[in-house]
Amino acid sequence: MNAYLNQPVTALKGIGEETAAILSEINIFTIKDLLEYFPYRYEDYRLRDLAEVQHDEKVTVEGKVHSEPSLAYYGRKKSKLTIRVLVGRYLIKVVFFNQPYLKNKIAINETITVTGKWDAHRQIITANELQLGANIKTADFEPVYSLRGSLTTKGMRKFIRLAFQQYGSYIEETLPDHFLQKYRLLNRKDALRALHFPSSQEDVKQSRRRFVYEEFLVFQLKMQGLRKFEREHSPGVSQNYDLQKLKEFLNQLPFPLTSAQKRVVNEMIKDLKSPYRMNRLLQGDVGSGKTVVAAIGLYASVTAGFQGALMVPTEILAEQHAESLRQLLEPFDVRCELLTSSIKGKRRKEILHELAEGNVDILIGTHALIQDEVAFKRLGLVITDEQHRFGVEQRRVLREKGESPDVLFMTATPIPRTLAITVFGEMDVSVLDEMPAGRKSIETYWAKPEMLERVLGMVEKELRKGHQAYVICPLIEESDKLDVQNAIDVYAALSQFFQNRYKVGLMHGRLAAEEKDAVMKQFSSNDVQVLVSTTVVEVGVNVPNATIMVIYDAERFGLSQLHQLRGRVGRGSDQSYCILLANPKSETGQERMRIMTETNDGFVLSEKDLELRGPGDFFGKKQSGIPEFKIADMVHDYRALETARNDAAMLLESSAFWSSPEYEHLRTYLEDSGVLEGEKLD
Repeated sequence: MNAYLNQPVTALKGIGEETAAILSEINIFTIKDLLEYFPYRYEDYRLRDLAEVQHDEKVTVEGKVHSEPSLAYYGRKKSKLTIRVLVGRYLIKVVFFNQPYLKNKIAINETITVTGKWDAHRQIITANELQLGANIKTADFEPVYSLRGSLTTKGMRKFIRLAFQQYGSYIEETLPDHFLQKYRLLNRKDALRALHFPSSQEDVKQSRRRFVYEEFLVFQLKMQGLRKFEREHSPGVSQNYDLQKLKEFLNQLPFPLTSAQKRVVNEMIKDLKSPYRMNRLLQGDVGSGKTVVAAIGLYASVTAGFQGALMVPTEILAEQHAESLRQLLEPFDVRCELLTSSIKGKRRKEILHELAEGNVDILIGTHALIQDEVAFKRLGLVITDEQHRFGVEQRRVLREKGESPDVLFMTATPIPRTLAITVFGEMDVSVLDEMPAGRKSIETYWAKPEMLERVLGMVEKELRKGHQAYVICPLIEESDKLDVQNAIDVYAALSQFFQNRYKVGLMHGRLAAEEKDAVMKQFSSNDVQVLVSTTVVEVGVNVPNATIMVIYDAERFGLSQLHQLRGRVGRGSDQSYCILLANPKSETGQERMRIMTETNDGFVLSEKDLELRGPGDFFGKKQSGIPEFKIADMVHDYRALETARNDAAMLLESSAFWSSPEYEHLRTYLEDSGVLEGEKLD
């Protein structure tokens, strides 16, 4: 960037050391920082006809004072000043709170301009700004900045105007001409000017379009530059699997693959054969058949002379995976072993010895797989299920058990495409977006809490058929803060209700791992018919006999979490049901319940969830993987994100990008981020 723009703000006339210190608190150090300090909203000072203004909308009107100001005091030092103003054909009231001094400034028959909130029902404007005389604002749209200390919007605009006057001619274009023409984008200088000094709403829209695209393009160049660098500098092992054996294995499967499974398998085995290390995220809704895809990948790796590892978050899940992989693979002479912390002594030593000798083909287990004593002879493929449950460090340790093994991460949490290409931009993403044939869709109902007896009647009807039920609660025990049903109370109430007829179990996060496993085993073997649980059952437990789920206080969960929970039922061939007990007060809560009853598609739900909750809440907490953009919003501007992603991929593959002066500015972003040196991004 131009040296002139990199000067400290004190280079501007009118900014001394004191003001510079305050500006530094909002990360403005240079002229460039000042020019790129974007407003977060705009005040609209256009005069409008009140007939067109919505109730509670902010508005600016000009009118003639029609009555003497009336001042009333209430409370300590609180006041209310009321005047009647004739605005066009409307005689309205204008109210100023706690500004008694205005009484002597406003004269009858004088023209004034006021800005405030319009109450259409009572015909009142609660004003926060007054101009004596006609509307003399210099602009219809005034930017509002996030400020600190003694800084004011007026002062900020003055500084930015000065910066334009003295240094505007040094603002350089950062985007190539052909992108500006292709997308009809403003050049950088005009876009900056329009953002700070707009003369219309259209100005704001066009300048915002330009910077949204620029932010996304720079971000995607960094993400994909990192991916390209890592791919080319982390050579994997080319796994020459036996295609004939793989075809025989696929033909022996008890069911045909869906077209989505075929597509994902092809992506995966292409990665296995390539000389680069696989770094792929496999997203698949609950029940979409990820386990079979994993089995195919592991078998392909074994036929190429390698070993495979599958790491899952819980013991019971590890046992279920081990059982299903053995059924699929043992007829093909593939030895699968299970390793969890429960396997001790002689048996453990034997497995570890056989693994190191290369006699165990596939090892399935919990984080026990990453302990020092676990050594593979020739690890080729590492699969992590529900990868967000493991820390980055745990995944890294497992990967380092081999020499650059291929890595596949699997998740049943459908991540919206927008987030997937933003947060997991350095990975290849595969999606299983189709359900196996014959799977019945889960019927979902929304019931109010007063319908609980009818709901329990429905649960009992399923239990009489020999089926089982989940009952989910948000909290473990009673809390002063939240009036929600808690697992311990619900467990007590249901134990009473089903007394002598059905056995009720309790599961929550404060139980020790062994206790949780014991409860889950009782439920899996139908020794417990009703399982009352918090959300700890969300991931991966497979009980095909469970056909009904009741979720208490369902409005307290996000859509994606409700969908994950619902996926615990519907795993067998019988019709399954999910009942949402909820009395949501907010429109968002009601909308969530409505959406849940209308669709079983996790990807549709995840997109809706993102719209309702925003990206920061999607993973349950503000996650460092989600970038902060100055002006772009990846939910609302997702089309621009897609476009920028495709453009970034095209640029990185073209030789012109690395040599032509036209791309010099974009290359500096990559150099500044350390991608080209192989450093990690912030």
